[in-house]
Amino acid sequence: MRLAHASAALIGVSTLLALPAAFAAERVQVVTSFSILADMVENVGGEHVEVTSLVGPDSDAHVYSPRPTDARALAEADLVVFNGLQFEGWMERLIDASDYAGPLVTTTEGIRKLAYHGHDDHGHDDHGHDDHGHDDHGHDDHGHDDHGHDDHDHGDQDPHGWQDLAMGQIYVTNIRDGLIEADPDNEAAYRENAERYIAEIQAMDEEMRRLLGEIPASTSVITGHDSFGYFANAYGLRFLSPVGLSTEAEPSAANMARLIDVIREQNVQALFHENMTSPAIINQLAEETGLPIAGTLYADALAAEGEASTYLGMMRHNAQTLHDALAQPGHGDHGHDDHGHDDHSHDDHSHDDHSHDDHSHDDHGHGHRH
Repeated sequence: MRLAHASAALIGVSTLLALPAAFAAERVQVVTSFSILADMVENVGGEHVEVTSLVGPDSDAHVYSPRPTDARALAEADLVVFNGLQFEGWMERLIDASDYAGPLVTTTEGIRKLAYHGHDDHGHDDHGHDDHGHDDHGHDDHGHDDHGHDDHDHGDQDPHGWQDLAMGQIYVTNIRDGLIEADPDNEAAYRENAERYIAEIQAMDEEMRRLLGEIPASTSVITGHDSFGYFANAYGLRFLSPVGLSTEAEPSAANMARLIDVIREQNVQALFHENMTSPAIINQLAEETGLPIAGTLYADALAAEGEASTYLGMMRHNAQTLHDALAQPGHGDHGHDDHGHDDHSHDDHSHDDHSHDDHSHDDHGHGHRH
């Protein structure tokens, strides 16, 4: 009799011990290509998801080399989320190699894409101006010298869409729809979480416009690679970089010399490191120009810890860092007003005076299959 009770008790204990594993198995297994997307998925998925990011915080998705375990992770996933626009040139090959056949979210589907015709010294100086016609994504007639893109070609569209919080909202709706497709039983939770998260994104967008509105419109910002095009376009700053869209590119001596000339000719007051690129180029510019390095900006990867370890924290950190280095009190009433945030409707993701209404959304249909 005691043996029977003991056996029953042991069975009960083993059942309880198995519960956490069972609950984990029930959660939707989501694989994302890099850390920013992982944070977005966690915000929308909440307790219903378990997220694996192939490229972690402070790591560079441009130069990542997939491991055999990555193909296994994809094969076992319920949902795969990646950026697209050739940001992760390795991702589609990895998906093919893994034989993954489930729902696939390309987060940039439906965003208003910015063209990128190659890199030049003039950076993004046309971004964010009223006369910037977005039908041709107007990088005007600057002579764009392609360099260093042979191994990692981003094509003719800038992939860094998350750097504009209005585009970030579209990322979130794409993720929401992918989670609903993978797990329709929890649709209500995903919709509620996405609505809450989008409201937080909109509030952050307002906060950033207030901060960045105090930076004179003529100010130029120097960063390690050309990843802030959407940020420049949305928030009215001018970004310059010695290299192009990919961190694989190395600047030529001629490009560095031309950028130093531009720094001296224009209203450049500070330089900024990026968290996942080598500081060597910016350090060299600092030495040759005497400009201070005013902080670290986060472009393509979250921080491992601290404020910039979440998407919205990263965006706030960037805006605050730029503000602290470059803002001049009293500039909030001019220079950036033409970004017309009062007219900025998040429901239709309109960028009012930026002429985004002409944009083709290039919808490709949600989730291609293998």
